[in-house]
Amino acid sequence: MTDQMFMGASTKQGYDIATKSREIIRGLIGDDIKDLKPLEKDIVERIVHSTADPEYAKLVHISDDFVESALKSLRNNETILTDINMVKYGITQYEGEVECYIKNEEVIKIAKENQITRAAAAIRYASENSFEGIVVSGNAPTAVFEAMDLFEKGEINLKAIVGVPVGFVGAADSKEALRNSNIPNIITEGPKGGTPIAVACVNSLIQNL
Repeated sequence: MTDQMFMGASTKQGYDIATKSREIIRGLIGDDIKDLKPLEKDIVERIVHSTADPEYAKLVHISDDFVESALKSLRNNETILTDINMVKYGITQYEGEVECYIKNEEVIKIAKENQITRAAAAIRYASENSFEGIVVSGNAPTAVFEAMDLFEKGEINLKAIVGVPVGFVGAADSKEALRNSNIPNIITEGPKGGTPIAVACVNSLIQNL
């Protein structure tokens, strides 16, 4: 990927900034990502760029099959299902569907009837409505847990999970469980995560299609 694509630059000034930014990032995290594959390096570099936090180079863990599985799904224009709309709106230039059901009336009903979060109910709703693709969670660990549970039961056509929810309640546990699962995944260790990380990961994949 070029530095111009990395930053979305469209002018010489933008391109110069992008080039300098990538040089700085590689200087900061080069040793931490030296053993990663090229596309895995690109994901981590984008995450560090989006957060200005080099620590993410140590916190990101990518399963061996994640990039291949995710790219295959995206090349087939399968659905990207996000946990909140903020993540959905950050994902750009994808030709397939990017969905978020958090405000869907049926989802709200499922959440109330089952006393679960709307994020979890949205995953359940998707599984009951022909979902096939990638789940992306930047905020709701309950979405990660629900997706994993449905996958284990064979009730969701899930190809990969971007599991990077942020927070001090459930986030670290959900990501550790996902990391130890058989689902192709990318996670951030501990409580750190959030929308910028989820978006950076997905947009990196899209730009490498």
